[in-house]
Order: sequence, then structure tokens, then C-alpha cells
Amino acid sequence: MLEQVAFDIETTGFDVTDEVTVVGFALSMGVQVFVQTGNRPVEDLQATVQEQVPVHVDVSTHMSEEELLRAVTGFVKERLSGSDVLLVAYNGERWNGGFDLPFLRTRYAERDLAWPFVDVPYADVLPVVTDRFNTCVDGDDQQDLEGVYGLLCDGEYADVDPFDESSDAVPAFENGWFEELVQHNVADVLRTRALGRVAERYCSKSEFQVKSLTPTREV
Repeated sequence: MLEQVAFDIETTGFDVTDEVTVVGFALSMGVQVFVQTGNRPVEDLQATVQEQVPVHVDVSTHMSEEELLRAVTGFVKERLSGSDVLLVAYNGERWNGGFDLPFLRTRYAERDLAWPFVDVPYADVLPVVTDRFNTCVDGDDQQDLEGVYGLLCDGEYADVDPFDESSDAVPAFENGWFEELVQHNVADVLRTRALGRVAERYCSKSEFQVKSLTPTREV
């Protein structure tokens, strides 16, 4: 099986004109996070975040969304493209929905930037864990990341997240609470990675429905 690299994004909202504020990747050696500050200065962000999380984290700060997207492109080209890795997300993109990858496509297209995920296979963790595990609590099927993680994993990363709801990421960016914003992203990529590893232990390879993210035409 390919080594899983979990990723997750944070945004200023859900509209087509909203921007990406954070992109995080959970690798075997730690977490790489890219954050834009909206042209606001920030100091010692990596050091303050590292004090709050149980894994090694590298934080790369950028003044604008375009700078962030360009940095993500460089990282993917150097670390992920053509490597023996499987990019995974939780509701990142499924056959009938998803958030992270469609949002990223729109923002890369808006900036007229080349799509970064070339020669990178992808699978979504959500349908694997919700279709192949029992996630029912009091008659209701749990499908949100935090809920399913709490059912199937040891909960080690629950305390990393400073937010009660993922929607708290929007006002956090608006208010310049970058430490909390990055911590939330780190928590989400770690929870996604943990669920992906559980699925690896108990599900066949075919359940992951791996797809290529390489575009039809590259410019």
C-alpha cells in the first residue's frame, strides 16, 4: 500500500470568491502547514504552535492566498508528485461531493495557476470508514470527521483542536488568531491520517477507490 499523506484546507467561507487560508499535510515525519495571513505580520507562529501539538510541525507563512498556493505547488512537486504516496482527505472529493479539492480547483483557476496535484493518486477516507464500519450512535450514523474519529480512534488528537466547530476557522482568520487556526488544521490532518490508517488495517485496497488527480491537459 502507498504511504498515506492526509491533507486538509481552511477557508474564509464557502462562496466562490472566498479564499484558502490554510493547507496542511500530515506526513510520516510530521505535519507541513501553509498559512496566509492576509498581509498581516506574524511572529514565532511555528514555535507557538509546536508547543501545543504532539508531533513535529513546520509552518510556512505567506502574506496572500496566491503566495500560499504557489508554495503548496512547490511542496507537492518536490515531496509528493511521482512518489509512492497516496493523498487522502476526509470529504475532500467523492464521486457525489466533497469540499477541499473542488475549492482548490476554483482558487487555482481564479489565480490562473497550474494545478499542483500532478502524478498524485488520491482517495477519500469518508466513504471508506462510513460505508465499511459501523458508525451508528443512538440510531444516527455519524459522518463528521470529529465524530467518526472519536468512535474509531484513540482520541489522541482531540485535545489539539482549539475549536468546537470547524466553522470557527472563519472568524479565527478574520481576527488574526493564526495559532488557533493552524492548530485546528493540524488536528484535522492528524485525525484524517488516523482514520486512514484504521481503514488500512481492516479494509481491502479496493475499498479506497483510488483516482488520479492529474489534469487532462497541463499548461
